[in-house]
Amino acid sequence: MRDLVQDKARMWGHLSALAGGGKVATHFAPDAVAEIAHPYGTSTGPALARFYADLHRALPDAEWRPEIFIAGHNHPDTRTDAPRFSPLVGSFGHWQGTFTEPLQGIAPTGGVVHLRICEVHHLNDAGQIARAWILPDFLDLMDQAGQFPLPPMRGARGMWPGPKGGGGVRMGAVDEAGGNAAMAAVLDMHNALNTHVGADVSGLTMAHWDPNFMYYAAAGIGICRGVDGFRRHHQIPFRKAVPDRHSKGHFVRIADGQFALTGGRLYATQTGPYLGMPATGRQVWMDVMDFYHFDARSDARSDGAGLITENWLPFDIPLMAHKMGVELLGARAIPGAIGAG
Repeated sequence: MRDLVQDKARMWGHLSALAGGGKVATHFAPDAVAEIAHPYGTSTGPALARFYADLHRALPDAEWRPEIFIAGHNHPDTRTDAPRFSPLVGSFGHWQGTFTEPLQGIAPTGGVVHLRICEVHHLNDAGQIARAWILPDFLDLMDQAGQFPLPPMRGARGMWPGPKGGGGVRMGAVDEAGGNAAMAAVLDMHNALNTHVGADVSGLTMAHWDPNFMYYAAAGIGICRGVDGFRRHHQIPFRKAVPDRHSKGHFVRIADGQFALTGGRLYATQTGPYLGMPATGRQVWMDVMDFYHFDARSDARSDGAGLITENWLPFDIPLMAHKMGVELLGARAIPGAIGAG
């Protein structure tokens, strides 16, 4: 059985060093594979090194500032027959530094920025990173730099905070009992959402959510509060745009105490306008993760998990737009943009 405390300590060292300019070859295995947000995609060897080189050139004095850092054994998902990597370490945080050189067509500001990065890693027996999934929010960086290419977000702009009350960085022993309860609640909630078809969500119960939960969605969607904000700013517009969305399985399902993390790829046909981009009828896909924070004090549920009080949603919107024939990175505006209204 792998020592999850040791895995977390090793991964902490890797991520801290990589943000500080550490060599990719030191921290990643020679045969490592990383799935990175658009435009990088599946990256190995030189492509993986280029990703980190691009970040360091743009943010030469960057430091990694984690907000959630958990590890766990990867819960099964019968929807996929892809190789299952376990255990995994997941994190959400920022690379904070001075934006001095262009990054993916985004002009530098010369001032401090916080590049939001959400990631999942699997270590090999030698302690090197063997598999990685990395979602930096380049659209949020464009917004910070005054170069946002989409109509105004329905939700609020701004830097994602860490969990209410702290406690998201969990370096000690994994709370597997609490994590199992949290993951069971997440999967039950997912089942309810996925089996409800259509944009009319009036009959969809939100039994696992605190009435005033915070929903921190990727730039383009923005920050929402409560069931009404979640539905108006994200759920209903998304369902209208891609009504047949579906997943072929999660690559990550880990939980530790009151924190849970899932992630995978959604597939859909874009039949409606989305974020100012007109309907195309194209088949698209998008990579997402969900970080959940439960508060047992918020409910007396028999499963012991409590209610979801916070949800962070990294979402590779530039990849989805690319599949729709639109390149957002470095763009000034979307032709024929439809207002957020």
